[in-house]
Amino acid sequence: MEKTIDKKIIDEIIEKYKNPSGKVISILEDIQEKNKYLSKEALEYVSEKLNIPLSQLYSIATFYSFFNLKPVGKHIISVCTGTPCHVKGAPQLIKTLERLLGIKQDEVSEDSKFFLTTHDRSFSLTAARCFGCCSMAPVIRIDDKIYGYVTVNDLPKILKEYGWREK
Repeated sequence: MEKTIDKKIIDEIIEKYKNPSGKVISILEDIQEKNKYLSKEALEYVSEKLNIPLSQLYSIATFYSFFNLKPVGKHIISVCTGTPCHVKGAPQLIKTLERLLGIKQDEVSEDSKFFLTTHDRSFSLTAARCFGCCSMAPVIRIDDKIYGYVTVNDLPKILKEYGWREK
């Protein structure tokens, strides 16, 4: 069951901006920060409150890769797939994460942003083109923390920091 955001929270977010119609991206970012994704209900409410066509909000939300239109896990794991990371083992990191988390890359979500979220919504796995840490390749990011020089053997220990338990 998808959790929906309280309209009072959206009202508070909108009210903190002096010119809300000029701050749509910031408003959507704040809503996503509270809810981890932008629900259809939240976008419809923002559309109504700001008198902005829903299609325009969807256009913004789908253009920027940092917006999520589907529920995501508590922790978001991003694997850099840029050239240095790819050459130094990113594909093996993805395969190992799929196995450890019980999710598969080929089960891409409808928005094509996330490979899949674990059944308990603890983790979501995605790929990213570059984190700007090429000298530390291969690199993964979990939430806002960067891990460099990652090997497949490092992954269980790293995941345990976020509450993962080996099955």
